[in-house]
Amino acid sequence: QVQLVESGGGLVQPGGSLRLSCAPSRSIFRSYVMGWYRQAPGKQREVVATITASGSTNYADSVKGRFTISRDNAKNTEYLQMNSLKAEDTATSYCNIRIPGTAFDSWGQGTPVTVSP
Repeated sequence: QVQLVESGGGLVQPGGSLRLSCAPSRSIFRSYVMGWYRQAPGKQREVVATITASGSTNYADSVKGRFTISRDNAKNTEYLQMNSLKAEDTATSYCNIRIPGTAFDSWGQGTPVTVSP
């Protein structure tokens, strides 16, 4: 099983920015989808953004225009640039890697994002 290592969460003021990073513990030499999910207190986990090996991206409506997901295929690392953060963005963010058509589905431990004055 691949361990996902996350970093970049923390406390930021409204309107500020954070950059999340996620990397697997080993190289993966095949196509996979990386994504970021988040879970706020009392709510279900929801998808924030995904990116395929070819660079195709999808975003939740709530973050379009503010967040950008990217990946470095050489490093097998994904990033989530979070700009114009709002209080409602407060949640625990989880990195995810999956291989479509297979049972491979790995999650990070979660990194908290708190947006507060």
